[in-house]
Amino acid sequence: MLEEYIKGIEELDEDIMKKAQSKLDNLTKPVGSLGKLEEIAVLICGIKRTLNPKIERKVIFTLVGDHGIVEEGVSAYPQEVTKQMVYNFVKGGAGINVLSRHINAEVIVVDIGVKEDILSDRVINKKIDYGTKNFLKGPAMTREQAIKSIIYGIELVEEMKDKIDIVGTGDMGIGNTTPSSAIVSVITGSEVENVTGRGTGISDEIYKRKIEVIKRGINLNKPDTDDPIDVLSKVGGFEIGGIAGIILGCAKNKIPVVIDGFISGAGALIAYKLNQLTKNYMIASHLSVEKGHKILLDYIGLKPLLNLDLRLGEGTGAALGISLVEASIKILNEMASFEKAGVSRKIR
Repeated sequence: MLEEYIKGIEELDEDIMKKAQSKLDNLTKPVGSLGKLEEIAVLICGIKRTLNPKIERKVIFTLVGDHGIVEEGVSAYPQEVTKQMVYNFVKGGAGINVLSRHINAEVIVVDIGVKEDILSDRVINKKIDYGTKNFLKGPAMTREQAIKSIIYGIELVEEMKDKIDIVGTGDMGIGNTTPSSAIVSVITGSEVENVTGRGTGISDEIYKRKIEVIKRGINLNKPDTDDPIDVLSKVGGFEIGGIAGIILGCAKNKIPVVIDGFISGAGALIAYKLNQLTKNYMIASHLSVEKGHKILLDYIGLKPLLNLDLRLGEGTGAALGISLVEASIKILNEMASFEKAGVSRKIR
């Protein structure tokens, strides 16, 4: 069923995109003078198949999961912070809550694999397991669990597809830059050292251990580069699979999806390897401080909108990216044409 669903993703509407560019070229400005904003507006028209798209109903999915690899001492924070941050999200006190209020977006928090039970009716329960396994002792999850994480991400979109105009991806999970680095290394063929950063700000000693742990995990599990589900199951995380599913769901339903930083990028890599057409529906919000982020974005062929040295996750970069998408559509829909404004055109 997953395979058939993925096959249903369609190309962008190139005819609409040409008309959108023509519409932009006739607005009261020099041709192309709003640069990337114009490119985004054209892309949104191609995704939504209309010259008058709306970006009003904005949702950011923040997926939360724990990671067995934390046992190896690869993080600066204790694992219980994952659960604690879930309740911070619910109370509206986290960075993503602030930025989502700023852009008038809804934050939907999803427990897809927190190590402890979450007791809140404001958190969607799609728990697959109580955290992944330590991938130095075997695969992080079963293949069935990997598929389930992707399907759960798809379900999140399918359940809300008629109520959303744009989606942002977010994550929370202590230790999740470690599986993300492993995924990026395997899929892009990059050396572990070149894609592994310091996450939440680890010391030199922990950083060296983190690189060694990732190398050993890859060598032990031997993930198949050509099988993204195998890669996800061997060295990945539930929230990473869920984000891949959200991207697939958005692409299938012609909804633009603004991806956050490094962990969302790892999910984007999985989605891209499952169907390269997903690239057309993705907007990279920013370039993370994590050095593997640029490598994965280059691999997919995405250019980030912002470079603000962000490394928080949660969907914070996605929120800022959504604000730029909304601005681009307001330009398209609200700016006057030369004819309407009575402004003379360029003479040469």
